[in-house]
Amino acid sequence: MAGGSAAKKLIQIDIISDTVCPWCFVGKKNLDKALEASRDRYDFEVRWHPFQLNPNAPKEGVDKKRYYEEKFGSGMSGRMESRMSEIFRGHGLEYNLSGLTGNTLDSHRLIYFAGLQGHEKQHELVGELFLGYFTQEKYIGDREFLLESARKIGVEGAAEFLEDPNNGLNEVNEELKKYTKDINGVPHFLINNGKQELSGGQPPEVFLRAFEAATK
Repeated sequence: MAGGSAAKKLIQIDIISDTVCPWCFVGKKNLDKALEASRDRYDFEVRWHPFQLNPNAPKEGVDKKRYYEEKFGSGMSGRMESRMSEIFRGHGLEYNLSGLTGNTLDSHRLIYFAGLQGHEKQHELVGELFLGYFTQEKYIGDREFLLESARKIGVEGAAEFLEDPNNGLNEVNEELKKYTKDINGVPHFLINNGKQELSGGQPPEVFLRAFEAATK
């Protein structure tokens, strides 16, 4: 994501996120708009870090809609679905609660691995995972879906990396300790090492103001 102009200031953005968090997807979409609007002024380095909303979620997956109804109650779950559907439509997407949800650890291992091949590739992979999970009924714990997403983005060696469940495990766990101890929810954005911090699916103009403040 970094360009070549010496006149531009570098902005580093660390994002703490979970791959089954709809507000994290919304936050990414809004951040992307702010990045595009600012590329003539700044170079960006965006790095993604893990968070697990439910670290005990089963690896085999459970019905997504039923899970939310059991967690929040059918009334609250229905209102949340309506709200997210409205927000997603604002981005030209259809929010889809069909399919399975479950443990996100393998997705975070893959995101870590993609980051070794470049921050831009990692950023694109996160977007692909969000798109599949929230709009295409893909299961975030499904190995084939993870590998399909990696192939689309050009992440090399993903199958071999994920085959061993210990690959990336220590690194993900270290990042979980480092980045999640002081936050209560996601998405959470640290701009220029925390000079500015934002939480939630903020609109693009909030990111733009934060970029300005972080480079003063």
